[in-house]
This record gives sequence, structure tokens and C-alpha cells, in this order.
Amino acid sequence: MERTIKDWNEEERPREKMLAKGCSSLTAAELIAILIRSGSNTADAVETSRNLLALADGKLCELSRMSIDRMCSIEGIGLAKAMSVTAACELARRMASEKPYDNPIIRNSAVAAQIMRPDIGNLRHEECWLMFLNKGRRLLGRERITKGGVDLTVMDIKMMVSRSLEKLSSGVILVHNHPSGNPQPSVRDREQTESLRKALALLDIQLCDHIIICQDKYYSFSEEIITKFA
Repeated sequence: MERTIKDWNEEERPREKMLAKGCSSLTAAELIAILIRSGSNTADAVETSRNLLALADGKLCELSRMSIDRMCSIEGIGLAKAMSVTAACELARRMASEKPYDNPIIRNSAVAAQIMRPDIGNLRHEECWLMFLNKGRRLLGRERITKGGVDLTVMDIKMMVSRSLEKLSSGVILVHNHPSGNPQPSVRDREQTESLRKALALLDIQLCDHIIICQDKYYSFSEEIITKFA
């Protein structure tokens, strides 16, 4: 028989603890325990949640990337519980991607990276996005252009130029991710950056930056240029 939250002493129950002390008083395992509600025959919900976190190396960002099948490898985690955790991670991702206002001014690469990281920072495959800017560097919109594999996505130059024209952009920022965790650009990244810059310049559209994003870091081509000539 599964050990449930109801079997615990009242002061140890995550829900009661949340009500009495607030969400911030709970550990990550206790918060997950509220989602899964019960454990297995040998472990209660908190212990089961700890086992799930251990499978993710104790990192919530890794948990958010984990497949449902892998979650279900933990004793006490079935399909319904794994789906609940996955749904909660997706809600957190969407909340992080919400902006205080719809059209911020992109003053530097750090702002652009902050906006894009929730969407692509934790992906296990590469995606290529464009951020469309007006003359004042205010964001007009952003759009995923291509989706690739684990270590490569083909940057469709013609599509990028076409979408930039349709958005009436004065400038664009190219953004893609490296699932490997290494943000350094490859030779191909540099070649495609230069190809896009030249194609856009023919139409008087500026390539303001190319940013490569990982979970906790990013690489900016424009920052590289500033550093080189500083």
C-alpha cells in the first residue's frame, strides 16, 4: 500500500507547512510531493520526490528537460504523476517567458538573452529564432525560424530575410541555442552569421547581434566585436 501525505504527522505535511509558513518554506522535494500526492510501498511522497530529483542531479532545470518515460523509471512515479510534474515545469517555463510589457527596448545582448533563455535555454535540440527590432531597437516580435537536431540546425537565410521584410524590421537579432552547454560559436555559426549579415545589408536591415544561448550562459557576436576593438 502506498504511503501518502495523510500518513504523516500534521506539522510535517507539505500542504499544512505551505499554509502555515508559505511556499518558500518548502524544499523542492516537498513542492513536488504536493504534485504527486503519494509515494510507493517503500517510500513516501517526499522520499519519492527526492529520488526523482536525484535522477535529475538535483537540478530543477534538468527535471524540466526529463522525459515522462524517464520519470516513470522511479518507483512510485506513474504516468499521471509524471505528467503532473511535466505540466508544472511547463507552467514555470511559460511564466518565466512572460514579459512585464510586450515590446521592450533591446538595449544590449544581456536583455535579448534574458528574453530568449526561457524558450530555448533548456532544449535538447537546436532552434534558430529571430528577434525583429524597429529603429529604436524596440522589439516588434520574435519567431522560431528553424528547428534542428542535438548539435545542428540549418539556418535558412532566405526565410530569415523574408520574415524580416514582412515584419518591417530595421534590425534583427539572430538567436540559437547549444544543447551541449558550450556557447562558443562553431566555424559554421560564424559563416552563417556573415551570410545573414550580408543578405540583410542589401535590404538596409542591420544584423544587430547573433546570440548563442545555453542554460546559464550565452555568447554574443556583438560583444566579441566590442571586446576585440576596445
